[in-house]
Amino acid sequence: MRRGAAIPARAWLLRPGAAGGRGKPDRAQTGNLRGHDIVVIGASAGGVEALAALAAGLPEHLPAAVFVVVHFPSFSQSVLPRILSRAGPLPAAHAEDGEEIHPGRIYVAPPDRHLLVRRGRVRVVRGPSENGHRPAVDPLFRTAARAYGPRVVGVVLTGNLDDGTAGLVAVKRQGGVSVVQHPDDALYDGMPTSALRGAPVDHVLPVSEIASLLVRLARTHVEAGREPPVDYDVEEEADVAEMRPEALFVDERPGEPSGFTCPECHGAVWETEDDGVLRFRCRVGHAYSPENMVADQGRDVEAALWIAFRALRERSALCRRVYERMSGRGQDTLAARYRDEAADAERKAVLLRGVLMRGTEAAATD
Repeated sequence: MRRGAAIPARAWLLRPGAAGGRGKPDRAQTGNLRGHDIVVIGASAGGVEALAALAAGLPEHLPAAVFVVVHFPSFSQSVLPRILSRAGPLPAAHAEDGEEIHPGRIYVAPPDRHLLVRRGRVRVVRGPSENGHRPAVDPLFRTAARAYGPRVVGVVLTGNLDDGTAGLVAVKRQGGVSVVQHPDDALYDGMPTSALRGAPVDHVLPVSEIASLLVRLARTHVEAGREPPVDYDVEEEADVAEMRPEALFVDERPGEPSGFTCPECHGAVWETEDDGVLRFRCRVGHAYSPENMVADQGRDVEAALWIAFRALRERSALCRRVYERMSGRGQDTLAARYRDEAADAERKAVLLRGVLMRGTEAAATD
């Protein structure tokens, strides 16, 4: 098979998915359905290039609104709207909280804010981070699925780890369409590969073909009566992203206690599994996929090791100073004790340095 060729989604899927739902009745009725006119796109590493290529292929009068999340550091300044506006005919801008949704526009999540979709309007909120990111892909996908059901098209582009997989499951559960960039076409294939393995996927294409697909879907009528009731889990997690009190200030949490702690706030974490996708969420709303949980815990472990390394070096230096002072006063017995403690702290610091610089295996060999 040639590089970048479209492939059937089932060739990548490890398990079939369900598009149905259960739980609460739909609070956001879809009314008179049109085409697939709500397009939500998530990307991370390499996403700017992929989005620019996609925007270049969209027509001026696209009968759909496009919502974009790219992982940027919270302290950064995003020029993505300017890039997308120059790349294609659709105007792009950072979304503003409460503004109305209009077709033929690209709404971009600003740094350090989640971009969410309500019925007819967008929300821009500083809710709990997901997978260590704000903005994050999955809250956008979930809230769009809750509000617009079968009219939603979820698109996962290039990026590392497994962001977007849980959100794509929510899109499919509410009857929407799922699209994934072909892993061979992505600069970073982590997110596309995870989506293909963990979510029901309808289309797998190189980014150069995704724009024409979105145009066709936007002009394809969505059959009335297809909208399932909003799934309880989709509803609840969308409410958490918006920091709604009824979702945050409750004692019971979905899932089972995991025995782990949140890498961000160090609170207790509950474990849930939806359609085979494992997820973790703490009491205040921080959420993690398995790969991101491992990655963030790894950063916590490294930070703890550096703290221990610093503490041992300080202890060694302090003990040496006390040793020199007591030696000068002729307190040889007590001085020897501090000399030994300084040497012990230094030995431990050397071992920790080996762990930090070369990994635990190399340090253990030494």
